[in-house]
Amino acid sequence: MGPRGDIALQSEGLPRLRSAAPVEFDGPGTLWSPETLLTAAVADCLALTFRGVATARRLPFLSFDCDVEGTLDRVNGRTAFTAFHIRARLRVPEGTPMPEAERALIRAKETCLVTNSLTATTTVEFNVVAEPEAVVSHAR
Repeated sequence: MGPRGDIALQSEGLPRLRSAAPVEFDGPGTLWSPETLLTAAVADCLALTFRGVATARRLPFLSFDCDVEGTLDRVNGRTAFTAFHIRARLRVPEGTPMPEAERALIRAKETCLVTNSLTATTTVEFNVVAEPEAVVSHAR
């Protein structure tokens, strides 16, 4: 890394990512930043944790999507994430017991490694919708 330009992020066996500061910190706004990576990690961890919970419970689902908004604020003279707000949408096949789907979502929130590792407040809005489907896709 030099005094200017992108930062190369790498880990063995993974494709290299390019990173830069976000627009708010005088970056280009066209690359992943530490802030976008952390916000994405919150979404990714919840999605993967839900997939694991659904698999363990043999809960069929059609799709799981989530959006995360992170809030930055000054705390004791330092900039920090103070909150993450997650909006998650779960589509399940018609006939799926809704209480079971909701319990799986709650369990995923409770056991998400990333959000459990952060001090920021995390709130979640769950939206569960039952839909007819052409082919049932069971969690495996």
